[in-house]
Amino acid sequence: MIYRSWMRNQGFGAEVFDGRRVIGIASTWSELAPCNAHLDRVAEAVKRGVWQAGGFPLEFPVMATGETLIRPTAMFYRNLLALQAEELIRANPLDGVVLLSGCDKTTPGLLMGAASVDLPAVMVTGGPMLNGKYRGQDVGSGTHVWKFEAEMKAGRMTAAECAVAEGCMARSNGHCMTMGTASTMACVAEALGMQLPGSATWPAVDARRFEVAQEAGRRIVAMVDEDLRPSAIMTRAAFENAIRANAAIGGSTNAIVHLLALAGRLGVELALDDFDALARPVPTVVNLMPSGRFLMEDFCYAGGLPVVLRQLADAGLLNADATTVTGASVGENVAGAECFDAEVITPLDEPFQPAGTGTAVLRGNLCPGGAVIKQSAASPELLTHRGRAVVFDTPEEYHAVCDDPETDIAADDVIVIRGAGPRGYPGMPEVANVPLPAKLLKAGVTDMVRVCDGRMSGTGYGTVVLHVTPEAAVGGPLALVRTGDTIELDVPGRSLTLDVPDDELARRREAWQEPPAAADSGYAWLYTEHVLQADRGADFGFLVGSRGAAVPRESH
Repeated sequence: MIYRSWMRNQGFGAEVFDGRRVIGIASTWSELAPCNAHLDRVAEAVKRGVWQAGGFPLEFPVMATGETLIRPTAMFYRNLLALQAEELIRANPLDGVVLLSGCDKTTPGLLMGAASVDLPAVMVTGGPMLNGKYRGQDVGSGTHVWKFEAEMKAGRMTAAECAVAEGCMARSNGHCMTMGTASTMACVAEALGMQLPGSATWPAVDARRFEVAQEAGRRIVAMVDEDLRPSAIMTRAAFENAIRANAAIGGSTNAIVHLLALAGRLGVELALDDFDALARPVPTVVNLMPSGRFLMEDFCYAGGLPVVLRQLADAGLLNADATTVTGASVGENVAGAECFDAEVITPLDEPFQPAGTGTAVLRGNLCPGGAVIKQSAASPELLTHRGRAVVFDTPEEYHAVCDDPETDIAADDVIVIRGAGPRGYPGMPEVANVPLPAKLLKAGVTDMVRVCDGRMSGTGYGTVVLHVTPEAAVGGPLALVRTGDTIELDVPGRSLTLDVPDDELARRREAWQEPPAAADSGYAWLYTEHVLQADRGADFGFLVGSRGAAVPRESH
């Protein structure tokens, strides 16, 4: 009686306490996370569906980790979101949960938390913004920020023009409408089977975004009755589907870190090299920024992810019998998918980019734990390159000099940014695709090789080697590089090499000193003490694995 009476102060009648399914709606709504600011309305649509199916919906907030404003980086808080979501789902009397996310870290964070509890769950992402429009051309969030910034540095665009462009770029609710990490992770959630078919791409302001949210509310009640749990959906076969789908859509390199962390929660065997091996035979068929020219609204109207998944299935590149939240297999879900624009979603036999041009995993004495590069966003002529290293210990150190016309950086040099890994920053920020030196931009240089132990935005582009592991802050070889050393990048050969003799590297290692800790208390201390390296998803070691739905000790 005491618990029912407290719930009734919200106006719920006695009839809802009749044993019906209690469905939690975990929402990352926040005005501090612009990409998630409309999720309160999405939640209302989910509630309608739950009520229609005879369930009892209860919305609750979880941390919003919007990349746009939060510092030092939203990635710093992904694990905290996952931990918070896990404990709230477990601690409350819920039978199932709908996960509402938007900006890129909220999707993996909620999936990680739900996986560790393993109650029936379905994901509903908030959808992309409408296409940006500026002076008669489509502009993409994130991608054009970098382009306009470079144009302004080169003197070809004014600050006033940039101010106009920024309002044209983000003209509706929703997350980035390029194939950045938010769009990528929405598609990955669908490819994993955790999101309803076709729901990754509906624009945030499209009525069908709310229709699919309502359907998710109905579906979660049935999933509880069927006892369909994340562990039955996100199997090894589902992860293989997600990796291949990510290659086919030209998705973000950040999907690698998130999928590795998610697999760790579920006990699914997944390694960094799987991303290279599984992606190699898959061409990029989706022509979207930053690799191509279209945007998510176009992808949606062309048929969305189901078209891509059907193409993969028809080519034998999809585990078509993998279970999804619909209760049917992914193959059954997409069997009737049709493409309505072959410029946006190209045929598999005439792809936008050929097989082997997806994300590559590199090895070598500079990255014994691996590194990654998004080939589709890189300059082909730089994928094999040898150049002088110019080293910066922090991103801030580089930014302090990159506009100096006297900066000693040439077009064929290799810019090395270190101190940006999971522990070093801390949080592994999206800083690897640093802008080129202003003097080179003015001279017409558009790309250079950059090497970093951090990440880059999925909306970014360029020949940028990312996630160098082990990171510099823990004594990885990147910490030993000096300006003037030679670095060789060979993407076809999958190698990244520091051309310095082993005995010289040994001498440098003896002289190396670990940088001071980022903090000696608080969450920053917890993070730096327990975060794993990028090749293990940058999760906390103590959160790896599933702990189930039972609370540690029942009371009352």
